Amino acid sequence: MLHEYDATNEKCPLPLVKMRLILKKMKANDKCLISLADKGSKNDIPKYLTKVGYPFSCKKFDTGIIKLLIENR
Repeated sequence: MLHEYDATNEKCPLPLVKMRLILKKMKANDKCLISLADKGSKNDIPKYLTKVGYPFSCKKFDTGIIKLLIENR
């Protein structure tokens, strides 16, 4: 299952909190696609994912938005 979360209109720490809730609900082979625009979130969320061991890929867009595809560990 793919969980999608558009956090482009939200500021840190709300995207981090909501993403953590989604990660807790994810089952085996689930993925989460999150879109971020807030500078704090774009820094904090990848650091958090690395720290707790979630594999993810990141794509940056010219608009300043980044999209993270997070896989369940």
